[in-house]
Amino acid sequence: MRKIIEQGVVTLDGQISTPQNWLGELWAGQFEQRSHDLLFSVDALLYGRVSYEQHAAVWPHLEEQFGDYAVRMNTIPKHVASTTLKEATAWNATLIEGDVVEEVAKLKEQPGGDVLKVGTGGPLSRTLLRHRLVDEYLFWLVPVIAGSGGRLYDGIDSTYLKLVDVDRLDNGVLGLRYVLK
Repeated sequence: MRKIIEQGVVTLDGQISTPQNWLGELWAGQFEQRSHDLLFSVDALLYGRVSYEQHAAVWPHLEEQFGDYAVRMNTIPKHVASTTLKEATAWNATLIEGDVVEEVAKLKEQPGGDVLKVGTGGPLSRTLLRHRLVDEYLFWLVPVIAGSGGRLYDGIDSTYLKLVDVDRLDNGVLGLRYVLK
C-alpha cells in the first residue's frame, strides 16, 4: 500500500501561507538536498486547488534555475482535489472527482510508490487529517518568526502525533517527522 506523506514548511510562530517571504536563504544546502531526495523518492504528488494553481503557474518556468528538481516537478504525475476546478489536465495532473476521502483512499491502494501531499494546512489537509489518510507528516520548522499569515491546521480539533524522527540541518531548520497516534 502506498503511503501519503504530507510535507509543510512552517515558521516558529506557525505561519505557512507566505514562504516566499521568509524561506529565501534557508532554501539551500542540506534543506534543498532533503527536498530533492524526497521529491525523487515518491511516484506522485497530491494537491489541493490553491497549491496546484500556484505551482502550475511557476514551475514550468523554473527548469533552467532549478534543473532536475524542476524537471521532476513538471513531469511527475499529480492528483488535484478541488470542488471548483472543472479540469486539471495541464501540468501532468488529474482531477480527483467525487468524494475526496474515498478517492484518496483508492489512490493509496493503487500500485506504485508513495505520494507526497504538497501544501499544508488548507481544506484538503484538514480533510485528510480528519479521516486519518496521511501516513506521515514532515514539517520543516524554520527559524523565522513571521508575525502574521495563515496558520497550520486552523479549525482542527486537538490531534496527537508521535514524533518518529528529527533531522537537524546546519542552517537551523528542523525536519520533524510525525505519525498519528
